[in-house]
Amino acid sequence: MGVCGYLFLPWKCLVVVSLRLLFLVPTGVPVRSGDATFPKAMDNVTVRQGESATLRCTIDNRVTRVAWLNRSTILYAGNDKWCLDPRVVLLSNTQTQYSIEIQNVDVYDEGPYTCSVQTDNHPKTSRVHLIVQVSPKIVEISSDISINEGNNISLTCIATGRPEPTVTWRHISPKAVGFVSEDEYLEIQGITREQSGEYECSASNDVAAPVVRRVKVTVNYPPYISEAKGTGVPVGQKGTLQCEASAVPSAEFQWFKDDKRLVEGKKGVKVENRPFLSKLTFFNVSEHDYGNYTCVASNKLGHTNASITLFGPGAVSEVNNGTSRRAGCIWLLPLLVLHLLLKF
Repeated sequence: MGVCGYLFLPWKCLVVVSLRLLFLVPTGVPVRSGDATFPKAMDNVTVRQGESATLRCTIDNRVTRVAWLNRSTILYAGNDKWCLDPRVVLLSNTQTQYSIEIQNVDVYDEGPYTCSVQTDNHPKTSRVHLIVQVSPKIVEISSDISINEGNNISLTCIATGRPEPTVTWRHISPKAVGFVSEDEYLEIQGITREQSGEYECSASNDVAAPVVRRVKVTVNYPPYISEAKGTGVPVGQKGTLQCEASAVPSAEFQWFKDDKRLVEGKKGVKVENRPFLSKLTFFNVSEHDYGNYTCVASNKLGHTNASITLFGPGAVSEVNNGTSRRAGCIWLLPLLVLHLLLKF
């Protein structure tokens, strides 16, 4: 409706019609800028929402009457305010300039404003267009999502503003490069675990700083054991077997020996589970403890296992002796070659 478009009092209607007929907007006179050297209004005025807009009209001493209109609504006629909107104020009414100010501008104030003057019974007009810019605002965005690996996802980010903002998506990840989408919608087909994390939506239109919001994407996948570490320990010493597994949700661990599950509380044995790591500790290793152990990692999407060995000092010594024997053979090789050369 524009400034003051609904604020007329009934008793003013006749006066308004009279003013238009007399000199403001006479029938048959086109509203245009540049009919003469005056009145000369500003070019288009661009302001941000919430700021003040100043509308200036350059005149001279030949002007007898002057007014500002918003479309067909009179805002000011000379020094008289015809609009009840307290945001509209008269800044100057001199022989050279007639200016008003619209404070706390909003989008409904946007549109044409006309400076109309009367000189020697000839009305003249000049028009300026008020443009209101609005900072970007994200009004709708997808919620955080949890999805199984291999499925498809669609993220949405709707933003408003004037001019219409540009919306982009990017993956917040050290390995991510550039934008993953330059649109309101982000589609990912067959999502992988590497694509989990936060996705940032940014809306910008150069009116103000870009606004950003984030969506967390959790990708669920079954466990896989990344490290299964055995150890060699003498009898009577402390030994630890270690099993690491990656999974979302976090894996639950179990330990077995000869198809028998090892439970917490068994004398001399401790099972320590963390989200991605499990440790099986023997505080006083015996001959009976040596052998192969199975680490099982599982979550709601599946399970996996690995065999880990607890071995004694004999196995360690055998490995070392094998290495020593191979090293000894290497040192004997040059002597053998020298003996054959001297023989021939």
